[in-house]
Formats: sequence, C-alpha cells, structure tokens
Amino acid sequence: MLQIKTWNKYLLMLLLLVGASGMFVSCSKDDNDTGTPHIDYVRITRPESSDSLLVGAGQGQLIAIVGDNLQNAVEIWFNDQRALLTPTYITRKSILVSVPSQIPIEVTNILRIVFKNGQELVHQFEVQISEPYISSMVCEYVAEGQIATIRGDYFYMPLTVTFEGGVTGEIVEVDDQEIQVRVPAGAQPGPIVIATNFGESKSNFWFRDNRNMLITNDPWSGWWGETNVVPASDPLAINGNYTRITATIGSWGWTEWFGGKEDALTTSHNLPDDAVLNPGKYNMKFEINTFKPYNGNRIKFMIGQVNGPDPSWDNEPYFWEPPYDTKGKWQTVTVSFDQVVANYVTNWGVRPQGYGVKVWFHGPGSLDADIAFDNLRVVPKDIQ
Repeated sequence: MLQIKTWNKYLLMLLLLVGASGMFVSCSKDDNDTGTPHIDYVRITRPESSDSLLVGAGQGQLIAIVGDNLQNAVEIWFNDQRALLTPTYITRKSILVSVPSQIPIEVTNILRIVFKNGQELVHQFEVQISEPYISSMVCEYVAEGQIATIRGDYFYMPLTVTFEGGVTGEIVEVDDQEIQVRVPAGAQPGPIVIATNFGESKSNFWFRDNRNMLITNDPWSGWWGETNVVPASDPLAINGNYTRITATIGSWGWTEWFGGKEDALTTSHNLPDDAVLNPGKYNMKFEINTFKPYNGNRIKFMIGQVNGPDPSWDNEPYFWEPPYDTKGKWQTVTVSFDQVVANYVTNWGVRPQGYGVKVWFHGPGSLDADIAFDNLRVVPKDIQ
C-alpha cells in the first residue's frame, strides 16, 4: 500500500512538471510572437464592468488596453506625458496602465505605445481634464493695475483671464484653486472668462457688478450717513464714493449707518420685481473693508417697506453677525436674498413706489468700529 501511495505521489509531481513546462512554452511563445501589434479597444478594469469601453479617461484612472501582440511594449504616452509601466501588467493580449496625473502641455488626444523594436502604435484616446471652474472673486471691485484674486478649480497653466471689453489681464500667480491677475485697462463690468488648454468657462458673477444698486454714495442720498461718506479721490476707494464708520458702539447702542425711505433714495427703484417675487434666485452683495475687526454687536439690513401703514422697518431684519475681519482689504460679501427677506411676514411684495433701505448697528456686545462699505446690490445668482 505504501508503494502505491509513493508511486501516485511521483506521478502527480510528474504531471505538474509537464503542465508547468507547457505553461512556460506558451508564455515563451507569446513573448516571442512577431505579429503586428494592434489595439481592439480600451476598457475599465473592474471585471463586473468589462463591457464598458472607453474613448477617454480621467487623470490617474487605471485602464485596460486590449488587443494583440502587445507584450513587447516598453513605453506608453498619453498626449506628451509618459505613463509608468509595470512589466507584470503587460501581456500579449492586454496592458493595464494608469493615465498620467501630470497635465499635458501639448494636447493631441493620442495614446501612443512604443515597442522594443522601435515600432509605434497610436490610438485615439482623450485624457479628460476638467475645464476651469470659477467660484468667486475675493473682491469683485478691483481698480485698474491692481491685483484681483479669483477662486475656483482646475486652473492649469497656460491660461488667460479675459474681462468684459475683450481685454486680458496679466497673470501674476496661479495654483490649482486660485489665480492672481492684474486688472487691465479697459476692463468693463461683466463676467470674466478663464481659458486653458482644456476649455474655457465664464463666471456666474459680474466683475464690478453695477446692476440693481441700492446704495452707491454716488451721489449720496437718504436720511442718514452723509457725514460718513468718503470721496472717490480717497486712495482706498474702489468704485467712487464709499461710506466709512469710525465709532465706539456700545452694547445695544442704536446706531444708524446709512439708508433712507424710498422717497429719499435715488436708488429706491433699482430692486427688480423678480427679486421680490423670487428671492431665492438672487444674492445680496456688498463690498466691505474692516480696518478693525468686526467682532461685536451686529449689523442689521432692512430692504423693503418703511413706516406709514406698512410694518416699521426696524422689525424682522436680517442680521449679519460677527466675526468678520478683512484685515484692511476690500472683500465681497454674498448673502442669498431669500435669507435677507426670510422673516418678512406681512406686506412683502412688489412696490411701484420703490423700496427703502436701512443698515444700522444694534445688538449685544460693544464694538470698536472702523468699517468701510460700498455697492449694496441685489443681483441674479445665474448669468442672464
């Protein structure tokens, strides 16, 4: 019995050796195949999605190149970027490779395989890189020659920033999510356009947005705040006159900053009817500069009806709460307009006679205030 078991063991080992030698012969035959390389298709690598064919892929994505006679590949290029190859992922029938993460300088949308004998195989294949995404500007009002900061994503060099009026700004500094650009002469109010090798995008906001102004100070109008107006000749001005309050405001100290009833404001008819009827489609925006931190009290905004038979305008306001500190630089503040009017429960509607505006301090905590303000406006969230 022991001899039979030993003989069976030897027979099993012999069969395994024969099978292994057959595998080596097969592999050797594949490696030495001299047929013409070709690509049938490119697909994703998940087995459950093997029928998902690709004509392009994103940066860093692992793909499978399927064809024949691919075993002697030594280089693979996507556009002008060389991919990292792993020899164990290369067979006669397929190559597994990750699309390079580096951004191409020259975009050809060509996948190119180089073989040991110098032969090359090309295949149409797009590396899908996102076009620029523009989210905001730190300040939407920047003077000619000064540096504007644009935020977003996919800011790949080389790129251009074009302002309304067809003028292009000087690029000062770029990373993936922020651009520093010098504002050129001739820049006009309107959207900006950023273009890269991978597409172009238009901002969903206006640079120097001059639509639907409710407070401009050019000229001043209203009931309060005339003594706080700083002339356009001031070096800090960003859009004509602006208002600046410098005062110590005590806790719950009632301090009017600027504003007036509709019959006192030259801008009282600048609020669009659509913003009243559909406030969720609009933003309230303004520029602010805190020379000292806004770290106490609170600022109240009221846009709409004032006095007379309508509700008093110091009821149901929108509170813009501290803290906020721009460290002596202008910034744009954006608040969805439906938040501003969320607590209006009576008599809110279209008013042919116009709209009053009031901005004042009244809240808990004292504030050593030194704050500049300009360009209160209500503008569409989407480009129109």
